[in-house]
Amino acid sequence: DVISIETNLILLNVVVTDSGGSYVSGLQAKDFEVFEDGKLQKITTFGAESTPFAAVILLDTSGSMEQRMPLARSAAIKFLEGLRDEDSAAVYNFDSKVKLIQDFSASRDLQPVAFNLKADGMTVLNDSIVEASKMLSERPEKRRAIIVLSDGADTRSKYSQDKALKAAIAANSTIYTVDISSLDGFSKERTQSIGALKSFADKSGGKFVPVSGGGELRDAFKKIIEELSVQYTIGYEPNATVRDGKFHAIIVKTKSQKPLQIRTRKGYNAPKSDKK
Repeated sequence: DVISIETNLILLNVVVTDSGGSYVSGLQAKDFEVFEDGKLQKITTFGAESTPFAAVILLDTSGSMEQRMPLARSAAIKFLEGLRDEDSAAVYNFDSKVKLIQDFSASRDLQPVAFNLKADGMTVLNDSIVEASKMLSERPEKRRAIIVLSDGADTRSKYSQDKALKAAIAANSTIYTVDISSLDGFSKERTQSIGALKSFADKSGGKFVPVSGGGELRDAFKKIIEELSVQYTIGYEPNATVRDGKFHAIIVKTKSQKPLQIRTRKGYNAPKSDKK
């Protein structure tokens, strides 16, 4: 089942950048304003320190990835190598099914089984995000990320894109989608695939990263790891806690006079009350 929020506390991982794209540090709780459905909320928890994060790497090994498998594997290796000692990561691959390659650990080596993977089968991208969300929901780290390495074409999932996104948001996970099919040109199908990857990233407060080679991958992962380590963690309990099962929009602002850019998830789905 898709997981849902069981607590009134809403946690947000927030990235702040300046007009030049550099990360902004040193802000305090008093510098932020959080709005839910347009109403100002009281910030009850705040963290700005560089705390550990947990990440799940989702490696697309479906048939459409045949020519890109070496690049995708290389990407997973680069991400693991770039992690700090205190960070933890797990790796899945997905084609017609979602399979665990290695569980959360301090190891920075990709398991040998990953080098024997063959590109084959359909693509259950949405299902893989749901599975990653379940794993992350059980982690102690407040900062959680899902790194998707894919061409974005879901062809077989039992879960919809919307349900996969809800699962990630409920697990307080930020999705970073790395599109490694940027040399394929454009078609209707490719446009839809890119749209799915962009939507997952945008709505969860993450980033969509198109890459075409190893150098770009290296830079992309360096930036993702840096971003995860400089996030602000902001928590609040909604003024009007309504278990209506509906989506509640979130907007985070700063009181700074400077033109700062803020990125976080767009909202959350409240659990539905069992009361009649």
